[in-house]
Amino acid sequence: MSLASGTPAASDGSQARTLQASGGPARVSGSPFLHAGVTGTTRERIPTIIVEAHDELARLVAGRIATLMREREAAGRQVVLGLATGSTPIGVYRELIRMHREEGLSFAHVISFNLDEYYPMRVESIHSYRRFMWENLFSHVNIDAANVHIPDGALARAEVDAACAAYEDAITAAGGIDFQLLGIGKTGHIGFNEPGSGESSRTRMVHLDSITRRDAAADFFGEENVPREAITMGIATILGAREIAILATGEHKAGVVRRAVEGEIDRAVAATFLQRHANTTFYVDDAAAADLTRVATPWLVDEVVWGEPLTVRAVTWLAARCKKAILKLTQHDYAENGLTSLVAQHGSPGAVNGLVFNILGAKIRGKSKLPRSLKTICFSPHPDDDVISMGGILRKFVENGNDMTVAYMTSGNIAVFDHDVRRYMDFLERSAAEALHASGDGVRALTETVHAFLSRKQAGEVDIREVQDIKRIIREAEAVSGIEVMGLSKANARFLNLPFYQTGKVRKDPIGPADVAIVADLLRELQPELIFVAGDLSDPHGTHRMCKEAIDLALEEVYPGTTKRPEVWLYRGAWQEWPITEATVLVPLSQEELTIKIQAIFKHQSQKDSAPFPGQDEREFWQRVEQRNKSTATILDELGLAEYFAMEAYVIV
Repeated sequence: MSLASGTPAASDGSQARTLQASGGPARVSGSPFLHAGVTGTTRERIPTIIVEAHDELARLVAGRIATLMREREAAGRQVVLGLATGSTPIGVYRELIRMHREEGLSFAHVISFNLDEYYPMRVESIHSYRRFMWENLFSHVNIDAANVHIPDGALARAEVDAACAAYEDAITAAGGIDFQLLGIGKTGHIGFNEPGSGESSRTRMVHLDSITRRDAAADFFGEENVPREAITMGIATILGAREIAILATGEHKAGVVRRAVEGEIDRAVAATFLQRHANTTFYVDDAAAADLTRVATPWLVDEVVWGEPLTVRAVTWLAARCKKAILKLTQHDYAENGLTSLVAQHGSPGAVNGLVFNILGAKIRGKSKLPRSLKTICFSPHPDDDVISMGGILRKFVENGNDMTVAYMTSGNIAVFDHDVRRYMDFLERSAAEALHASGDGVRALTETVHAFLSRKQAGEVDIREVQDIKRIIREAEAVSGIEVMGLSKANARFLNLPFYQTGKVRKDPIGPADVAIVADLLRELQPELIFVAGDLSDPHGTHRMCKEAIDLALEEVYPGTTKRPEVWLYRGAWQEWPITEATVLVPLSQEELTIKIQAIFKHQSQKDSAPFPGQDEREFWQRVEQRNKSTATILDELGLAEYFAMEAYVIV
């Protein structure tokens, strides 16, 4: 039975349970899977399953695909899969590969049709979706190459229309698509069906939206290198599939997920057309589900159990909605916004107001209330996440006499422009070889090798080892300079250079035993009492999430069972801040402290002015930090709490 056609059967044959809102979202968690489908109390127009972890989502969707494949194989029939590219489905493909290798899942009877391809695009290009599919799935399973169909981005323009018509004919000849896998873009596009795409559209050439091209800029090392056109299946082609699964992960997808699931059908958001499909399921992780009504404001869709976290969320939401300080909320405010049950539980508005006011106030910790004399590790996924995300508390921890180590988990070398390398090569050439303790011939050979490569380098091409090393060294030097502003030195920095990152490409390898071993060795060596970990799920390329995975696995290895672990404080990166309702600790910063934090960010000169991977926010990282930290303080002020200049937020787990 389809996951989208009601409550699914669990993997052990038992019937999965349907969760209702009771202070938190219904979600899939553990095994058997729990279905968070649409009920009469939700506003969701597409059945939506919320999965706690990214990997769990991949296992769930891959399991559904495998079930369908086995059913068709047992019936002696072929199965037709519509497949997608991008970072989100990679986990699904890795799980399918595992099932093929370990469980004998056969692809011999599979016919596949991919959604799209950039145009123009050479087949051998590292950006080619054909290459992506073979590297990430097809070359690892026993699929017949003749059964693989991917739009051809290398065709002459005059041949494209006929090829698109032939693509549609091939789908029809195969009997139609049985299962279509989709991701969703920030514009709500599915495939490359950009805003304005019609419901009757079929496979065709399209012009790419500026937001889509900006999203792809990192993969192409610059928006100017992203093709302006693509070939894509149309909306009607996608809706013709018998079953559709659409995936979204990360906080940066939360807004468009809500728009697609709860909003009206609109040509400006292609994913909303999926509301008309009878067998579509949206699979999202907690972060991507954050803006759904049943998650953000569950009291608006059903009766809830008023625990403390939900009470804090509801009252701060009400205060913002009424534009009042918490202590000024009245019975009328609660009644007009569907929160009378909350007042009834506490007896009066004043009682619930006071409770939430005190809970929020207790989260505020200045330097005197922060830890002292603890062995502490700050794990920084990239060489600037430490000062960007927690520069304020880092300085306070140093001033409080904590034994601080900053562990930079990856080199961050792909985020260095080639022109920076040329500048440093020029420095080497102009410097005396003797002062660098190197022979003039050695310097000359290195600079000639680097210049020769850069002169012929294609956009997005993987750097040679010499260039990768130079970019790594640039970022390491900047990292040391940054923590020196905080009162630390080179001796406080560790550069782990985890192997998963060392692909030379934006797309990384999965976290492996070697990555975990490096982190575990550091934990054993330093025996920290407290660690800071990036909990930011909005990193566009998943490096933060993968680094956290390595840390979590290392903690399990080093501190098994009931062994006392170091306290873990989660911070967020350059894209988001913890909401005050979720934060455990709020750390106020003075104007001087925020200025020092920004000065530390300035030390990362290769990321200054124009970072290679800025995401959708074109502001510099220091500008985002300034606005984010000031905004957190402003929110507290508007709620009637103490007024501070700026503030950082952390979650203790």
